[in-house]
Amino acid sequence: MYQYDQYDQRIVQERVAQFRDQVRRRVAGELPEEEFLPLRLQNGLYMQRHAYMLRVAIPYGLLASKQMRMLAHIAREYDRGYGHFSTRQNIQYNWMELERVPDVLADLASVEMHGIQTSGNCVRNITTDQFAGVTPDESVDPRVLAELLRQWSTFQPEFAFLPRKFKIAISATKDDRAVVQMHDIGIYAYKNEQGETRLRILAGGGLGRTPILGTIIKEDLPWQHMLTYVESAIRVYNRYGRRDNKYKARIKILVKAIGAEKFAAEVEEEWQFSKDGPGTLTQVEFDRVAQYFQPPAYEKLADTDASYEKHLLESKAFARWVSRNVRAHKVPGYASVTLSTKPGPVSPPGDATDAQMDAVADLADRYGFGELRVAHEQNLVLPDVRKKDLFALWEEAKLAGLATANIGLLTDIIACPGGDFCSLANAKSIPIALAIQERFDNLDFVYDLGEVSLNISGCINACGHHHVGNIGVLGVDKDGSEWYQVTLGGAQGNDSAIGKVIGPSFSAEEMPEVVSRIIDTFVAHRAEDERFIDTFARIGIAPFKERVYADKQREERATA
Repeated sequence: MYQYDQYDQRIVQERVAQFRDQVRRRVAGELPEEEFLPLRLQNGLYMQRHAYMLRVAIPYGLLASKQMRMLAHIAREYDRGYGHFSTRQNIQYNWMELERVPDVLADLASVEMHGIQTSGNCVRNITTDQFAGVTPDESVDPRVLAELLRQWSTFQPEFAFLPRKFKIAISATKDDRAVVQMHDIGIYAYKNEQGETRLRILAGGGLGRTPILGTIIKEDLPWQHMLTYVESAIRVYNRYGRRDNKYKARIKILVKAIGAEKFAAEVEEEWQFSKDGPGTLTQVEFDRVAQYFQPPAYEKLADTDASYEKHLLESKAFARWVSRNVRAHKVPGYASVTLSTKPGPVSPPGDATDAQMDAVADLADRYGFGELRVAHEQNLVLPDVRKKDLFALWEEAKLAGLATANIGLLTDIIACPGGDFCSLANAKSIPIALAIQERFDNLDFVYDLGEVSLNISGCINACGHHHVGNIGVLGVDKDGSEWYQVTLGGAQGNDSAIGKVIGPSFSAEEMPEVVSRIIDTFVAHRAEDERFIDTFARIGIAPFKERVYADKQREERATA
């Protein structure tokens, strides 16, 4: 993984010193909040409902074990013993004391981390597939391109004050796992027939108040032009994006307003000024970054292992965990493991305690090469585990509460912190997630349902990506009370889709039963081994809506 050079380290340390002085002035009353606000946001510090929240950048979701241990230390020393991993592959701390934040940033800087550009109207954390570099279904390793994007976008002066925040994702796999179509700029990397790396560029995707799928604006772009073309696209957005209304300020609104064809033409015209200029990537520059992503010292192993196969036969629980949480690796004898942060009603989705973070770091050192990943779904990944070590790893992960065999299943819920913490939220997310997980605590039943995604957001900003959940839940305000709107049919990946609202919203108390009725409808209409999203596509929304609201009306009449 990428390591800071002397310039990177110096810049981050200078930023820490600068912010330390800004905090001192704020605490002393020399710096009013309206002047301090943009300064703290530049360092990832928000004021939430109860306290400051610090968001720490994890570039494209990659962490070294020493960095994970530092995150555990911060949770233990400066927060309340836990952190929350987000859909942007970052981590958030919800109980920061302002006076101590400079010390937190200094500790982060000591392990090549920071909170810069995790907030504000700038280019945010670049994201990619959590299995990048190790998955057999990728055409190129997107980590190098992601790092080049990160270096280019960090402290980019022209794009420090965009109309709104700007998110970029890159994918290079047969099945997109980076939600590329839902980003301001999405990039697909692939090999053409000549074996050359090419890029497909999408623009105008995004969730929030106006969910829109991104549109292809450029096909067959040589990788050397990635930065200049993306820069041209952002420059067009920076020039024409609305600044009079923050709800209309995202690039998706601009692309929709003028049309994708017109937007692409504007970008093409702008690109002519920089197409072959200094921003054009060279092989030398690519190789400079690629040296940090060389394969580790893999052993030469057989693709099968006798002890591993024996454990599969003898332990149903282990076999189930392997089927859901273990993925194929491009190197024989190895696998990638997803550690679930969704154990059920005992812990909010995406949260990990300091002890769990330390445990994951230990597992990464003991069973891998000291590297781990944060997934878009808020889980943690060990990318390089020998198959012969999987059973031992599973047993240790169980002790740490990280071995729930539910990846991709109904209880693998994506959820934002919601109204328990976020001052923007209309309703709480965590209690709804926990109540649904409690209702579906029978893992055998959940396993038999197959793949079902359930995403929860506490407000229209959609940090929980409810729009693209097979079942989406959105917290809404209704006369000062917390209610929940339900959508069905959302999907991410190659066949991304925006979910459809099924009807009027529900109270918090109703939500577990509402989800039960949705699942009952799925089970009643499901063809053999059919996925939820495929059943929905086949029968449409009507049967779900009829069941949910018919049962609701009967209950209301019975209690009248």
